[in-house]
Amino acid sequence: MKKLLIANRGEIAVRIARTAREMGIETVVVASEPDAGSLAARFADHVVVVGPAPATASYLNHEAVIAAALDSGCDAVHPGYGFLSENSAFARKVADAGLIWVGPDAGAIEMMGNKSLARESARKAGVPVLRGSDGPLAPEADAIAMARGIGYPLVVKASAGGGGRGIRFVHSEDELLETIELARGEAASVFGDPTVYLERFVEHARHVEVQILGDGTNFIHLGDRDCSMQRRSQKVIEEAPAPDLPDAVRARIWNSSVELARECGYRGAGTVEFLYDPVNHDAAFIEMNTRIQVEHPITEQITGIDLVREQLLIAATGAMSITQDDVRFSGHAIECRINAEDPDNNFFPSPGIIKSMQWPEGPGIRVDTGVEAGSTVSPFYDSMLAKLIVHAPNRDAAIDAMLAALDETLIDGVKTTIPVHKTLLARPEFGAVSHHSKFIETAANLLEAK
Repeated sequence: MKKLLIANRGEIAVRIARTAREMGIETVVVASEPDAGSLAARFADHVVVVGPAPATASYLNHEAVIAAALDSGCDAVHPGYGFLSENSAFARKVADAGLIWVGPDAGAIEMMGNKSLARESARKAGVPVLRGSDGPLAPEADAIAMARGIGYPLVVKASAGGGGRGIRFVHSEDELLETIELARGEAASVFGDPTVYLERFVEHARHVEVQILGDGTNFIHLGDRDCSMQRRSQKVIEEAPAPDLPDAVRARIWNSSVELARECGYRGAGTVEFLYDPVNHDAAFIEMNTRIQVEHPITEQITGIDLVREQLLIAATGAMSITQDDVRFSGHAIECRINAEDPDNNFFPSPGIIKSMQWPEGPGIRVDTGVEAGSTVSPFYDSMLAKLIVHAPNRDAAIDAMLAALDETLIDGVKTTIPVHKTLLARPEFGAVSHHSKFIETAANLLEAK
């Protein structure tokens, strides 16, 4: 691999380019017209403008992205996360064009991308799953009888959903059939696939996940993360390792995640996600993400392993550079996703020009960002400005370090979620690990102390 096309923008494009540069790989980043002068475009060796601002006309344009790779002499494509990263049709087109796809093959993406099929694959691999429908819910199925067997509350999920989208909650039988029809319509409109399935809802569950790597022959895990602090199913704060997880549960999700990777002959980096029930002390499979995760830096901080480097090595050589015996864990890491949003206005996006920016510095502090002073925060894309990461000897020290780092972070010109991060980290529930994935929506007066 000599020249890599980065089919993404923002902080993940900068992140990939940084590791590629260290490996001696030349980089080309695609950009929409307003992103032509972005930090990612300047950080890469070359930039190719692939279309106007709307993502559908630029970052999601299969033909334009592949043409950019071929015309610039690239031999590989890294999709990052989001956009085309889990698009099996695009992965096939990349391979058909004679380019190296940095990620699992299209078959694995399809297998794990369809959530109901992924459940069946997980079951075959011995991964614990929640009670639910066996595969997609057929139009003629007796949904009421099926739901009674699962129990309420439950969720109706889009088979093609992901990223917190395509989920509808059902609290009683009276609302079941109407919710299923609404979910089918929404799934068809958003994902192009109307199939849905039913799954038990675990109240006050924590969201834990396992990072895996595979090269098609060898499969390993790099420990776990906790992503329970979420707002509307979007992760806000992540940490590694997952705190207060029983040893038996931790071992089970590690081992079963590796077996799931083996079941689908996985190649690349992936994440197996679980719901952990702190009352019954068990965990059950939710889904598998077939890409690099936004929160991958906290795993890198506690293991010292560069996940993007391993992705590139697997794609280029067919083999990982590490084994399970090479994975060692040290300390605790926390990541805050800093978004350009206004917490005082229902988290409405806050586009604009960043007038000034100051990041904290010091041992154990890492900042992954795609913006700088003078950057324009566009209303066309995700509002995340940066990921602030701290690494410390233990969880309490990591919380203190993150609070100090947030105090030192200054961003002028747009509203940010920094005040919310400070409030959440200081909450006694977070310190005691009694929070859960619906904590932000349900905690009384949560954000009054911003």
